[in-house]
Amino acid sequence: MVEPAPDLFDPRPWRRLPADAVAAMRPQLPDLAREIIAAIRVEVPAYARPLEGPFGRGLVVGVEEALRQFIDGIEAGGPMPRSRVYVDLGRGEVRAGRGLDVLLAAYRVGARVAWRRFSAAGVAAGLEPQTLYLLAESIFAYIDELSAKSAEGYALEQSAAAGELRAQRQRLARLLLRDPPADPLDVEEVARAARWRLPAALAAFAFPEAQSERIAPRLPADAIVDTVGDVVCALLPDPAREGLRTQLQHAVGPRHVAALGPAVAWGDSALSLARARAVLELSAEGAAPPHGVLDSADHATALLLRSDRRLAQELVRARLAPLARLAAGPRARMTATLAAWLAEQGRLQAVAERLHVHPQTVRYRLSRLRELFGEQLDDPQRRFELELALRVEGAFDA
Repeated sequence: MVEPAPDLFDPRPWRRLPADAVAAMRPQLPDLAREIIAAIRVEVPAYARPLEGPFGRGLVVGVEEALRQFIDGIEAGGPMPRSRVYVDLGRGEVRAGRGLDVLLAAYRVGARVAWRRFSAAGVAAGLEPQTLYLLAESIFAYIDELSAKSAEGYALEQSAAAGELRAQRQRLARLLLRDPPADPLDVEEVARAARWRLPAALAAFAFPEAQSERIAPRLPADAIVDTVGDVVCALLPDPAREGLRTQLQHAVGPRHVAALGPAVAWGDSALSLARARAVLELSAEGAAPPHGVLDSADHATALLLRSDRRLAQELVRARLAPLARLAAGPRARMTATLAAWLAEQGRLQAVAERLHVHPQTVRYRLSRLRELFGEQLDDPQRRFELELALRVEGAFDA
């Protein structure tokens, strides 16, 4: 009876190996395991170390288990036992700080040594050449399976480590943003666990939580992030470094808004966030641009005036009281004229150009302002307070 042609893409070619192949290979296992381990330690530099501790146990168990499973799988004529050993070996490489390529190189060395010894034993046992060819194919198909399991373990451990690192960094951000500040020793301990260098200076970068999907993935890799109320805060180390502003502008884009707090020592992170949030409030109120990266340093006056809102409103009522008696239309015109006159330091032509009116119109309005404010317009302190009051009202176009 003619056997069907073998499947050229059979992922388990060992199913077609005859029983006498197993009989030839099994006696080789003890010496073969030692030979493979010795070859790996010579040819894979990362493994050229004493067989001690978890490393030594993992290497010995891995090699012995691989050989045992290979022979048992041939005898069973089906899938190899799905041991977790190789998934765990992949995980172990991440914990040891090695790349997956190191482990895969060790598998290739083991496959080569195994084929050399098994083929010699097969020839001595009188196995047919076709059987030896199938044995070689089986060894390397088996190594492919082990490699895939270890790659799975490596990816799982990387994902778990990344998740743990993100959690630790979020915890660190939460500690840094605490007000009053957290114990510095606690912060330093969590920073070590988060593998995040506490910088000499950092800045809070805040944006609405609704915009997080757009902005967060584009932040610098060393940013640590937490959500505080309705805003997301990213703490950026070394905020004066070259290229950071450009990266932040790219992250925010032309249609979203974010605010950058001042550079502070890490113990003052909450202060930087408070300033950034206050600038976002300015933007929401129309007192700052609605889009782009807003620097708190560019809005210091507005932030100062809003630091005590009640006092600011009292200043408005006290200093702008003469305008409050006017009807809405005249009040708006006189307010704009007063703001322009203060901004241009009394230069008539400049005031007219700013307001887009004739200079004669400006003369008339200034005459009216003098009737309303009297000597206040000649007092430097009163002019300063008038300017502050106009800024609070949003009428001063600096």
